[in-house]
Amino acid sequence: VQLQASGGGLVQPGGSLRLSCAASGMIFRSNTMGWYRQAPGKQRELVATITSGGMTDYADSVKGRFTISRDNRKSTVYLQMNSLKPEDTAVYYCNVEPFRRGYWGQGTLVTVSS
Repeated sequence: VQLQASGGGLVQPGGSLRLSCAASGMIFRSNTMGWYRQAPGKQRELVATITSGGMTDYADSVKGRFTISRDNRKSTVYLQMNSLKPEDTAVYYCNVEPFRRGYWGQGTLVTVSS
């Protein structure tokens, strides 16, 4: 299994980014997918999930600002991030939910700073 996250970068507070994660080597459409993030010096945390049927859930810290979606034809999961805050700075990863240790990719770095 490979999960390739992309779309990170440097953005000012209040800005937006859209992350993508392309999956291969797995039956994507059958899995609940999650976006996770790890800030410097902190543990990795679950940010958002989307079930195979499209039901979504979010951490309280991102509710109303982030939107997770998926395209099963492309085996890709997305994370639209709006109204970004400095505390959103982290490396963002996708994985199945609950995560599998062997599925972690290299992630994509999001830096929110003026």
